[in-house]
Amino acid sequence: QVQLVESGGGLVQPGGSLTLSCAASGFILDDYAIGWFRQAPGKQREGVSCINSGDSTFVKGRFTISRDNAKNAVYLQMNSLKPEDTAVYYCAASTDRCSSTWWADYWGQGTQVTVSS
Repeated sequence: QVQLVESGGGLVQPGGSLTLSCAASGFILDDYAIGWFRQAPGKQREGVSCINSGDSTFVKGRFTISRDNAKNAVYLQMNSLKPEDTAVYYCAASTDRCSSTWWADYWGQGTQVTVSS
C-alpha cells in the first residue's frame, strides 16, 4: 500500500525558512518521480517542485527539492518565505517523469504552512 506522510509544516515569519519532509512507504522510491504541490484557500492545487529518480528536478519558484532513497524520504527546503506561500503542501508520487504538466497517482494528506508575522 503506497503511503506518503508529510511533516515539518507550521507557522513561520516572512523571510523565514522551513523544511518539509515526506516519508514514503509501500513502494520503491527510486521507481517514482516525487513532487510537492500546494493549495491555498480558494485556489487550485499547483505544482511546486518535482524530482525524478535520477535526481533531475523540475522546480517552479524559490524552493529546493531533494530525495534520499535510502531513507525513503523527499524534502522541500523553503527559504525566503512570503505570506503568499501560505497553503497546504502535499507530497505526491507518480511513475511519470517530472514536467510542467506533471500530475500524481498518489498523494499524502498534506501539511499546513502559514507565513505570517
